[in-house]
Amino acid sequence: MNLSSTLWRLIIILLSFPIERGPLLPAGCQRFNGSGYLTVKPAPLFLIGSNLTVYCRIPTCQRSFTISLQLNSKTVASRKKVNCTTMMFSLFNVQEPNSILRCKLMNVVVAGLDLQGGLPPDKPENVLCEMSRSSDFITCSWERGRETHIHTTYNISLHGENGTQMLLDQIQDAAEITIPRAKLDENNTHQLNIAAYNHFGSSRSDPFSLCVKDIVIPETPRIMQIEFGHNSKAALLQWKTSGSSESLRSDVRLRTDYGSWEVGEGTEPTEGLIQVDGLRPLTDYEFKMRTCSSPGSNSSKRSFCSKWSTSVGGKSPGKGPSQQMHVWRMLGGLGTGGLRLVTVLWKPPSPDDYSGAVQNYEIFLGNDQKQEVTCPAALSRCSLQVPAELRALSISAVTSYGTSPPADVPLGRSGNFGPILRELAPAANGSSVLVSWSWPGNRHPSTSGEEPLHYMLEWTSVPVAELQWQKVAKDQNSTFIRGLSAGVRYNVSLYAVTTRGVSAPSSGLVYSKEQKPASGPSMSVLVHESGRIRIQWDELPVVKQQGFITNYTIYLQTLDSSNTKLSVTVLGSGPRPLWLDCPEGALALQLTASTSAGEGQRGKRICSQPERPAVGLLIVAVFIVTLFIAIIANLMCWRCVRQRIKQKCMSWGPAWLHENLPKLGNSNAIRLLEQYGSEPSFSFTHSDPPLSPISFISQEERDDVYPTVHVDMSHVGSGPTAETPVPTSDSGTVRGDSLHVSYKPQIATSAQLGEEWKETEDEQRDVPSYGEEDKCVFGGLLGAFLPSAEVDFSDPPLGPTLSSVGGLLWAETPETTSLLNGGFLLGRRGTENEVEADSPSLDLQQGEIMTADTEDTCLSQRTVETTLTGGYFPQAARHCGTHRGSRDDEKDTNKQDHLHY
Repeated sequence: MNLSSTLWRLIIILLSFPIERGPLLPAGCQRFNGSGYLTVKPAPLFLIGSNLTVYCRIPTCQRSFTISLQLNSKTVASRKKVNCTTMMFSLFNVQEPNSILRCKLMNVVVAGLDLQGGLPPDKPENVLCEMSRSSDFITCSWERGRETHIHTTYNISLHGENGTQMLLDQIQDAAEITIPRAKLDENNTHQLNIAAYNHFGSSRSDPFSLCVKDIVIPETPRIMQIEFGHNSKAALLQWKTSGSSESLRSDVRLRTDYGSWEVGEGTEPTEGLIQVDGLRPLTDYEFKMRTCSSPGSNSSKRSFCSKWSTSVGGKSPGKGPSQQMHVWRMLGGLGTGGLRLVTVLWKPPSPDDYSGAVQNYEIFLGNDQKQEVTCPAALSRCSLQVPAELRALSISAVTSYGTSPPADVPLGRSGNFGPILRELAPAANGSSVLVSWSWPGNRHPSTSGEEPLHYMLEWTSVPVAELQWQKVAKDQNSTFIRGLSAGVRYNVSLYAVTTRGVSAPSSGLVYSKEQKPASGPSMSVLVHESGRIRIQWDELPVVKQQGFITNYTIYLQTLDSSNTKLSVTVLGSGPRPLWLDCPEGALALQLTASTSAGEGQRGKRICSQPERPAVGLLIVAVFIVTLFIAIIANLMCWRCVRQRIKQKCMSWGPAWLHENLPKLGNSNAIRLLEQYGSEPSFSFTHSDPPLSPISFISQEERDDVYPTVHVDMSHVGSGPTAETPVPTSDSGTVRGDSLHVSYKPQIATSAQLGEEWKETEDEQRDVPSYGEEDKCVFGGLLGAFLPSAEVDFSDPPLGPTLSSVGGLLWAETPETTSLLNGGFLLGRRGTENEVEADSPSLDLQQGEIMTADTEDTCLSQRTVETTLTGGYFPQAARHCGTHRGSRDDEKDTNKQDHLHY
């Protein structure tokens, strides 16, 4: 005993081991003991739709167990107990032709029975007998009607014209019979009868008249060859028949993958050929055909067709694209060499239009198609440089089974306006937009001799993304743009392509579905005053707007205990920056943007307080101004600074502004006239008397008439002497004419002379001495900022100073000065090197008392000769250095009057 037999024995024992008083069974199987039996009334073979009664009997009485019945594994509910061994079940309107009954006791099948249902045969109809001209048999067929589900027998009888039975035959479950041609008389008419019967009934067909010459059909054709066209959409069948093919038409049937036969769309280009269209590439096909003749002389007046030929199979090849691609372009700027950058856009051919795969795309430049550019199959756009004058180019798709027809890409512009976008309406689904357009007035291309070819619609999202486009037929004025995203702004443009080129675009912005803004704008406070505030905000980025902004809402909230809340709405196109009235105190502000979909999220919250007065800045400004005024005031207190400022102002202004006119009240001539009354009185007190005639005399006569005064000038003091020489005569005397002495006859009272003397002292106090080298030491308030700072205003003296002419001339000292009376020096007391002197002196310019610093000497030790040119004592002005000249300039009001009698 080998191992395999041992295993099989073990498996059989396990399957036979009793579990719950029964052996092990495979799934779906039931135990059967066959102890009972089933009875069906009227019978197990029944007419479909009948009611049946079934009895299940068991050999022994089983009171504690129930008997059940299953019909096709379904328990029958209608039952009745006859006795302890028999149970009756009722089946109503049984429609199943084949059923199984099982009687069960304690889940054990005790009996089983098969039910067979059936129907009586229908009347045979549409009897047809046919035979080919060369055939030895006649084939007769009929239609059986509905299925009987049981065996049905057909009796066929053929009788001659005289009633003689020529054929009697019987077939079962068939719808066709073959009759030998030899049993018929081809010149006579015969009658054919068909009778059908089975267990449930019988039927008989109508008599059929059979004449051999009327039932002849064309010979069965044979398919010789199948040829598929280049585009794989058609197959050309070459067929042949043994008989004549004249006056015959062909019918074709085809199927794929052993499916059902379908009628093919066939045409007959020539005799013996039939073309079947509507095929798919790379598909296995099976073809069969038949030929039909025109109606004959038989009573049926029907056409006769041959039998179907033997089927022939073949596989259609792949096809190349048959339609032009949809193409467009993007124009770039002109480059070097007169070339323009052009990006050609295309949509791949439809997969239904070709088989295989696209190998590449070919772009042809110009109409001659000699210049060719090849682009990879994976691309849907290609950039190339073309001549600027090129008006168009073409593109084709190359597949493994062919090339698509070239599609023209227009590059030139027509120079005319195109259609105008009339409406950009979002659709209800939120992913489409209806675009409609129209031609305004007389702008239609037909009015200008152009022929419209099609429209081109392009759109791109904002910010700019990849360009999308769509070709629209020329007879349309609206279309849908599909596949858009909600909350994305799109820029839509429409072009009209005509025979002259591409028109100008018409553009518009649209959302397929507006949404609320994704965020709030960024806001800033420019000015916050008491009771109003000026704010400014930035425009939201387009990607966050998600719709057309209709308005903005500003939310204000006070930060004090009142917690007042306000909101202000402004239009989306309103002014910016914006002034708003607001509550007093600190504020919190937020801003939102709204679209047609609603209000968006609030922006960042900012806080602002009203601007407070700049107290600190004001204090600093006041301090700076005060300090500046103090410095200016301190500077004005210094004589040297004041003198320099006055000189600088006088040098900047015109000469007439600082020219000092002589004072009429100091005129000696007026005083003498008033004193002696020799001249008539005038209404105006200070007017000069009439001038006397002037006569010219020679130099010699003048020397005789006017005496010459010799003055010896001795150097007084230790101060520096004048460096500029005084013009002198050969004898060493100073010439009066060389001194440029101007004088007028003036009479000054002692009081007036005293006042002038006082003014002179004030001026002397304002002018520093020459021995101090005109240095100003900054003290006082400015000294705190500039300690030990000195300003040197010293200038070299312009020439010697004449202290006095006429009587005695001496250097003046500020210690002691006597008054003048009547033009003569009445008395002088002073200490010059501990020496006192009293002597007469000449009157100076209009009573002016000249002073000099102790170290300043106007003239060196020499004799000054002054010639008197009138009846009065000559008056001369001293020529001093820069400082004396400055004081003389200030005293121009004391210039002498030149009166010549």
